[in-house]
This record gives sequence, structure tokens and C-alpha cells, in this order.
Amino acid sequence: MTTQFSEKAVDLALSSVRELNQALHDVKKGSNVTRWQVLNPRGLHAVAVGVDAEVVLEIEGDVGYYCAGMNKRATVIINGSAGIGLGENMMSGLIYVKGDASEAVGATAHGGVIVIEGNASGRCGISMKGVDIIVKGSIGSMSAFMAQAGTLAVFGDAGDSLGDSIYEAKLYVRGSVKSLGSDCIEKPMEDFHRAELYAKFKAVGVAGEVDVGEFKRYGSARNLYHFHVDNAGAY
Repeated sequence: MTTQFSEKAVDLALSSVRELNQALHDVKKGSNVTRWQVLNPRGLHAVAVGVDAEVVLEIEGDVGYYCAGMNKRATVIINGSAGIGLGENMMSGLIYVKGDASEAVGATAHGGVIVIEGNASGRCGISMKGVDIIVKGSIGSMSAFMAQAGTLAVFGDAGDSLGDSIYEAKLYVRGSVKSLGSDCIEKPMEDFHRAELYAKFKAVGVAGEVDVGEFKRYGSARNLYHFHVDNAGAY
């Protein structure tokens, strides 16, 4: 017997965000409701927070703060723009934004992939811990601040203080960088870095949109790993 999969639509003009999130939290393993559509999000905050299920969630419009925070396994597609803290503390899955994103995309996120078709504001990837973030536009200042692990790839430009106090995250920027933060330096771009970057782009269907040979690589100089009085002004 063939299992019939179904789609469920939730209209946030008629239902609350709390009701939507509870319904998503209640999705059980093996559920045949694999696709969800969210109508009239109207910039509401905390949409689809804490989802832990292999579902596809398509949001038809702009969302506010912390959309898809703590996401696990779900694919969240936003047909609009997103507010502060998109994918905050994300663990796995995919978040794909068709518009722009505000501050702190992927803050403290441990895994998964976030793709922004437009621009991302400041502190993109702040304290990222394993997430891969791909921004097709440009990013603002203090992006990848204290970034610990994962990859931030930017098709456009980066603002001031990129990678300030960075640990071992990998940063790739195709355009210009206004300035580098404390302990962040440009590093050689080897063939295996290009291959790794191409593989990440291919996995989300953007590999044919850009030449990985045009990117520069940035990372930690590792001078701030241990306190030294000569570096006191940089802490």
C-alpha cells in the first residue's frame, strides 16, 4: 500500500504563532504531514521555533525575530525577509531566505545550512559553532564575531571588523572586506578549500551561480588564543 503524504496550511491571521509552533512540535516520527505552508506571517516573531522533525515548512511572507530558532532537521523556506536572530542556535536542517535578513543570522548555531538570497545585516554568524551560512548578497559589520566553527561564505562584500576574535570558523568572501577584526587575517586559498566550498554550494543548488576561484579565505591568526600582555589592547 502506498503512503499518502499531505500538506497542511496554517493562516497566522486566524491562528496564533503559539498554536503553529505547538502543532509543529507535535509532529511525530512517521507522520504523513510532511509539508506545511504558513500564510500571512506579517513579520510576526518566533515563527517555527524549536521544530524537530523532517518536514518542509514554507512561509509566505516576511517574518520577525528568531524565526526557525533551534531548528533541527526541518527545511524552512521563507518567501520574504527575516528579522533579527534567524536560525539562532540551529542544530541541523536547512533555512532558505528568498529576501534579506537582519542582525545575527545563525547566532550560536551548531549545524545545518542557512542560505540568504539577499543581504544580511551585522553580526552575521556571531559565535557560530558549526553552521554553514551562505549569503548571496553582502554582510554588515562585526560578522563572524567570535565564530568558533563552521563556514560563512559571502558572494558580495563584508563590512567592518570581519571575524573579530575568531576561533576556527572558515570565512570566504568574493567581494571586498572593509576591515578585518582582531586576530583575523587573510589566508591562502588552496585547491582543497575551493573544492570544499564548491561542495557546500552544490549541496544547496547554488554552485553554478559563482566561481569559487573568485573567493578569498579568512581565518584566525591564533594570536589571541592565550593571553599575552602585548595583545591586551586587542581583547
